[in-house]
Amino acid sequence: MSDTLLKNHFTLYQGYVTNTNKLIDIMMTMVKEGKTASPEFAELKRRFGWEFNGMRLHELYFGNMKKGGHVGDPSCALAKGLMEIFGSYENWEKAFKAVGTMRGIGWVVLAYDPEGKKFFNLWINEHDVGHLTGAIPLLVMDVFEHAYMLDYGLKKADYIETFFKNIDWSVIEKRFIH
Repeated sequence: MSDTLLKNHFTLYQGYVTNTNKLIDIMMTMVKEGKTASPEFAELKRRFGWEFNGMRLHELYFGNMKKGGHVGDPSCALAKGLMEIFGSYENWEKAFKAVGTMRGIGWVVLAYDPEGKKFFNLWINEHDVGHLTGAIPLLVMDVFEHAYMLDYGLKKADYIETFFKNIDWSVIEKRFIH
């Protein structure tokens, strides 16, 4: 991924951070002023999920990548869990990439549900729709156009291949709580 693409992406992320902090300040002021029953407060509260999740998803996304990547340990609990659910690492990777190449904008997330002890490849649409309550995001891939169009045009599959070459599996393994 080019420096220009990454610089633009970091600038977009900074907007989520800024807006998250602004919304917190505004909503706390409204709480102190007793304005929580207003339509304005309700709309800000709804918007907060979009901005906050946009911020956190980007942090997870940037955090799980490293130039040149880092190969995961095939004997670790994460790899064993993926093989148990999907039959093989290759099956999981194929399924994850298939979600990423679906039409639309959003995020693809490998999530772990500690309650059910299962892994899911999620499609998260619009930052705030598609999350599974209690599931832990392990691997996050941004498939909004800003993540790839500058370098890959409409070739989302090529971007996904590059993404996979830059995954830092040591970070993913640390996120996995079993």
